[in-house]
Amino acid sequence: MDAWRLVKKRYASAPLDPVGARRYGGRWNSKGTDALYAADSISLAALEILVHLHNNDILTHFLLCKLALPDSSIMTLAQEDLPHNWRGDPPPASTQAIGDQWLRANLALALRVPSTVIPQQYNLLINPRHSDFPALLGNLDCEGFHFDPRLAGQ
Repeated sequence: MDAWRLVKKRYASAPLDPVGARRYGGRWNSKGTDALYAADSISLAALEILVHLHNNDILTHFLLCKLALPDSSIMTLAQEDLPHNWRGDPPPASTQAIGDQWLRANLALALRVPSTVIPQQYNLLINPRHSDFPALLGNLDCEGFHFDPRLAGQ
């Protein structure tokens, strides 16, 4: 499965470094826990960035990275296992606990989880501590990515 990750150009030398998720936490990981996020489509990856942007000036400073994830290394979080408040903002501790537990268990390279932006599409929580993770670096393909300025109302 191809997954897509948008990364700020200043992190071009290490586009799969989990420092951001470790430093700030995310919907599916708490602060201090290594994780990476990707999306199942380019458009979802873009929307996931846009909902978090507060400064439209940085819309041109991104790389789009394509990750080739083996289907056998992906688990899916079942809809019935989602907490009732999984779409909450800020992300609830319940979703972070699910992700943290999954990351610690180290059962697969990626966990497919629904997007809060478009629940019919999926993000991938990627475990940088999994034994299949180093292979992603060899299959990584990144290129410049520019958002259409109309998205920023310009």
